[in-house]
Amino acid sequence: MTTLYIDGDACPVKAEAERVASRHRIPMVLVSNGGLRPSANPLVQVVIVAEGADEADKWIADRCGPGDLVVTSDIPLAAKCVEAGAGVLRPNGDAITAANIGQQLAMRDLMADLRAANPLGTGGGGKPFGKADRSRFLDALEREIRVALRR
Repeated sequence: MTTLYIDGDACPVKAEAERVASRHRIPMVLVSNGGLRPSANPLVQVVIVAEGADEADKWIADRCGPGDLVVTSDIPLAAKCVEAGAGVLRPNGDAITAANIGQQLAMRDLMADLRAANPLGTGGGGKPFGKADRSRFLDALEREIRVALRR
């Protein structure tokens, strides 16, 4: 059975993911270090993990597998989920697959090196999350769930 796992810390598409999962009647597990309200939706389980770096990521990586879907912006978590056979989407709708995870990890490392080498500490984060990102996510999640349910 397909399960939708959401890396809930700072995920901007929790409500959208819940709507799509509910429409397809698949369970959704929202994992976080805290600060999330329980959902009244019986298909949504909220899991609060222990405080600590990457505890939510470890919990998801230990449980996801073939046929499951994971929503995360965390590239190391995405790599573990892809290796486990799960489908992975970023909140902007970009799919992370076995074919592109190596490039994603390399880009993450490169950007970390560039940030560390910036002596002035200038420069801002990524582009803001907008309506177009939300729309791409909804389209991508709908497609991925349909593929998962056909298996």
